[in-house]
Amino acid sequence: MSISKVWVLAESADSKPTSITLELLTFARSLNTEIHAIGWGENVESLSTELGNYGATTLNVVPNVGDSLPGVPVASAIAQAVNSGNGPDLLLIGATYDGRDIAGRLSAKLNVPVLTNVTGLELQDESLVASHSIFGGTQVAKSKFTGNSQPQIFVIRAKTFSAEPSSGSPTNVNSLDPGAMDSTNAAKIVSRHVEERSGPKLDEADIVVSGGRGLSDKSNYSMIEELAKLLKGAPGASRAIVDAGWVPYAYQVGQTGKTVKPTVYIACGISGATQHLVGMKNAKNIIAINKDPEAPIFSVADLGIVGDTQKILPKLIEELKSRL
Repeated sequence: MSISKVWVLAESADSKPTSITLELLTFARSLNTEIHAIGWGENVESLSTELGNYGATTLNVVPNVGDSLPGVPVASAIAQAVNSGNGPDLLLIGATYDGRDIAGRLSAKLNVPVLTNVTGLELQDESLVASHSIFGGTQVAKSKFTGNSQPQIFVIRAKTFSAEPSSGSPTNVNSLDPGAMDSTNAAKIVSRHVEERSGPKLDEADIVVSGGRGLSDKSNYSMIEELAKLLKGAPGASRAIVDAGWVPYAYQVGQTGKTVKPTVYIACGISGATQHLVGMKNAKNIIAINKDPEAPIFSVADLGIVGDTQKILPKLIEELKSRL
């Protein structure tokens, strides 16, 4: 199947496109096709300059989403465009809450399949071949679409591609009609909660300091936060201490949490289960601190320190403070 038009789901936060949006636009440019972004929300048109700088030529806006969950109106608008012959051949969606919701609804509306949990995508013999991490990241499965179903829909994990700007111009802005949605659009957002943070976002930070069960006690996680702040990084966590209620889910790094790809990743008291490694093993430099010399985390570490985090972290924090 030839690909002449690619649409990228453009999500935003803090009045900026999300990092996954820019990563997908960067990959779309490699296909040398017409690239559209599709977005929604208040003042979404203000994203046109940055989206254009990453390759989008048109920003398709779904208007009047208001307090509705975006899944219904956005999926409906894309389906309307596809059915009218103005839709994409290929749709790239980030593996986010809204992205997965939109992909699922769109699959049902158009009766087309979706390839999800994509961790790699490459063009082979005019077909896009997706990679999927399976069995906790220990194996990679390959898949591709067959037949002529349109559009091809891929749901892609964050940090699969690197975001690189181009010299593009601001996008043209076009409005998309979602059509009649009836009772399917009954759910409304009544309140929003944003996790407090003082540093960079976890999935965008250049330095990430994560803690695990080796910290022994919930109160010791404060050392992770202090170290991250001193390094101008973001604190993270293993699933074990998230499940234990030590920190919010937003801190979790791993297959069922966030995927990070920082310049430096410091794992403190994390054994290195495959579920966690999937979310951080592509960091440029990995430093592991663990008192078990046989911990799996050392298999991916560039620097390993065998020792007790409760003794090492205070010394490291003290040393950093002395240099301020």
